[in-house]
Amino acid sequence: MATPHDGRPAPRSGTYGTPAAPHLAVRGEARLDVAPELARLDITVGARGRDRRATLDDLTRRNATALDLVRSYGDGVERLETGSLTVTPELGPRGRGERVRSHHGTVRLAAELSDFTVLGDLATRLADLELTRVEGPWWSLRPDSPAHRRARQEAVHDAVRRAREYAEALGTALDALVELADSGVPDVRHPESFAGMRSRGFARSAAGEEPPPLDLEPQRQRVHAEVTARFTLVPPDL
Repeated sequence: MATPHDGRPAPRSGTYGTPAAPHLAVRGEARLDVAPELARLDITVGARGRDRRATLDDLTRRNATALDLVRSYGDGVERLETGSLTVTPELGPRGRGERVRSHHGTVRLAAELSDFTVLGDLATRLADLELTRVEGPWWSLRPDSPAHRRARQEAVHDAVRRAREYAEALGTALDALVELADSGVPDVRHPESFAGMRSRGFARSAAGEEPPPLDLEPQRQRVHAEVTARFTLVPPDL
């Protein structure tokens, strides 16, 4: 490799370009504010009692009730999954020996909905069940959402626009695209939820009426895409 007179290696033409084919590197970005497509509710069903078998029976019954309630909303629910099951014996206050004071069981469920018109009603009815905790909704976009494609395309357009502006400032024009790279910046999302609710948070009327549904306003999602582009320029006349 040829070296300049000061002994330092000459720059690689592939990275820095040459006077005959100068290179220009720019970054392109896009930030979109779009409506969510999915809402997830995290549901925890619990049971507690001195008798192990009775605790398991209560947990099984409450889990089935929660599952049936979610399934009753049909196509509005895109996904329903059981996350984990935990049954724990609780020892006496001083922890001596293996004397079990009570048993505590939980089942964790996750429901993902695309129909936001029933979301508030389902969340309220779930929270009104026995020893049931509801957390969410957690708003999100689908992995294949058109918003991701739109953001990537706008980031590329932004990179080309910036490159042309730099070229115009030099009194020249873009010649060819050398490289286009996705910077790998993750989408920026801000999921928020209403406070987790327990079943005792709602009091039924004397007639046993269900509580009114919560009015939940979907939170818009921020989508971010970033690319790096390298171009060759028509040699400017400086």
